[in-house]
Amino acid sequence: MSYLNERLEQLYPEMVELRRYFHQHPELSFHEVHTPKKIAEYLTNLGVEVHTGVGGRGVVGYIRGGKPGKTVALRADFDALPIQDEKDVPYKSTVPGVMHACGHDGHTTILLSVAKVLSEIKDELAGNVVLIHQFAEEIVPGGAKPMIEAGCLDGVDAIFGTHLWSPIPVGEIGYRSGAFMAGADGFDIEIIGRGGHGAVPHATVDPIALGTSIVQQLQQIVSRRIDPLKPAVLTVATFNAGKAFNVIPTTARISGTVRTFDAAVQDEIIKHMQNIIAYNCEHAGATYTFNYEKGYPAVINHEAETELLKKKAIDIIGEDNVKQIDPSMAAEDFSYYVQKVPGTYFFTGAGNKDTDIIYPHHHAKFDIDERSMLIAAKILASTAVDFLNNK
Repeated sequence: MSYLNERLEQLYPEMVELRRYFHQHPELSFHEVHTPKKIAEYLTNLGVEVHTGVGGRGVVGYIRGGKPGKTVALRADFDALPIQDEKDVPYKSTVPGVMHACGHDGHTTILLSVAKVLSEIKDELAGNVVLIHQFAEEIVPGGAKPMIEAGCLDGVDAIFGTHLWSPIPVGEIGYRSGAFMAGADGFDIEIIGRGGHGAVPHATVDPIALGTSIVQQLQQIVSRRIDPLKPAVLTVATFNAGKAFNVIPTTARISGTVRTFDAAVQDEIIKHMQNIIAYNCEHAGATYTFNYEKGYPAVINHEAETELLKKKAIDIIGEDNVKQIDPSMAAEDFSYYVQKVPGTYFFTGAGNKDTDIIYPHHHAKFDIDERSMLIAAKILASTAVDFLNNK
């Protein structure tokens, strides 16, 4: 393991250069063209077997070990976000309105660097390593599902992945067995009433008054209908109706998100939402549409793989810096991978208050402390090798 760490430290300047290249040339979900080409070219130059167009725009590399054994997969995502980069740095995005505001440029760099060091010792590996470079994590339906359907997990015994995480300071990681990240859904409600003059509300069916009542009742689903020991969030994020101060509109639109870890809780929330909307509209004489879109399921980490990850992280950064954290209500389509094979996903701290790397993910000034990439690469590489060596 000392060789892996030393070699990655030697590669660190190249990691920084590579990450900054990706940061300057971001591409949106489902529109990635040059990024997968760059990834495939890098892996090919390492002598790695490369498959392109996996599930759409995905790239998968295969490092065949010199000895028989298991197969471990490592995953990184490479899409960017529709946000204008407002950082004052030399590696600022060169694409107007598009930036890497979630660390995926770092994720890609980490996995390419791990590929480089593992390919150098492939003859010593007791098994195989699958390098999954995934497109389109940011937008449902995401790239994980079609890549799995295209066979990227065929023959894989376990999978590991990390997310560079600015709320955690560089030098630390956050892990958790079991529920780690929530399932994320979206909903849209349209209430169709009967508009009219604001001076004669009795002659109308007011969608604003009706919608306000519905919103209040929706907010009580989690607090009064769901077991308090089972985490859930229901957030109404938009309410749009009307344009004039003296006109009661015909329609009102409400939208929001639901976050859960348990499929049964998810179904219970949907049922109560449907009942509340239908009951209120029926009694008010209004009609409605209710569209509920299930997003990524929850990321549920497997115990054995999480313990292995924890052990290797302690070896590298020390026990005080390896912390069990509470589940996050953010979402990730890594969930599909760990539904298919055992694995774990963890957060690698990437924030640094001393250098003003304090902005949250999806912020126009988001950045990472690039040393986090070296930490993540060491942990993933050593975890992969240890998994293969563990008979």
